[in-house]
Amino acid sequence: MQVLYGMCLSILAQILTFLQLQGNVKYGWFHKYPLILLGAAVPISYLFIKSVEYMTAGFNGSMWESRLLGFAIGMIVFTAMSKILFAEPLDR
Repeated sequence: MQVLYGMCLSILAQILTFLQLQGNVKYGWFHKYPLILLGAAVPISYLFIKSVEYMTAGFNGSMWESRLLGFAIGMIVFTAMSKILFAEPLDR
């Protein structure tokens, strides 16, 4: 159950990170509010910290599994968000 909870936090953090970093390309108004984007880094970082904490606990203290799972989640979320928001083809 801890791994699943950690995965959910990781997915949320990855989505927010994608919007934070690539949002200005899609939504031009992002550059007008840099302090909001900088402020968003704190709760996003906390989500990542908690996701690793839960996944590591779920894997009996082993960090490798949580690292590889976190990396895979990041790749999947980036692919999905690129396809959804930017209609990026998957054949490049």
